[in-house]
Amino acid sequence: MPGDNRNIYKTSRHAAGLTQEAAAERLGISVESVRAYETGQRIPPNGVIWDMVLLYNDQRLACQHLSETNALYGRIVPPLEERSLIEAAVRIYNRVGRFTQQHSLERLMEIAEDNVIDDEERPEFMAIVAELRDIVQSVLEIPGGCIPVEVSGGA
Repeated sequence: MPGDNRNIYKTSRHAAGLTQEAAAERLGISVESVRAYETGQRIPPNGVIWDMVLLYNDQRLACQHLSETNALYGRIVPPLEERSLIEAAVRIYNRVGRFTQQHSLERLMEIAEDNVIDDEERPEFMAIVAELRDIVQSVLEIPGGCIPVEVSGGA
């Protein structure tokens, strides 16, 4: 965990304008637990993180938590930049526009048609996959884009 002044849980709580005591009460946990999370003595369980995300209105906290506590997350999800809504939206628009103009989806379907990626197709396939990952990264950089939609009654 980062040092106390850079702790993601503390930073998020401060941004929400809550004291440790107020956060603990509204999260239904002890002040000692909040303090332990904010000093890096303990890692909050995912259920508490979800509650923090909702209470602090900070969707990025979930992504930050996973990136710092789950090695697999970092191998799957690209590093995310903090972007404004307009900047993230423009990036998505530009990337999807390029993907469309280059007919990448059509080419992907042609490559996939025989369910085999041969040596000749592989470089182009990998380039298309890289474009798609760039689009996904841009989507995840939308403020709140990292959080899955809550389907029924909680995480």
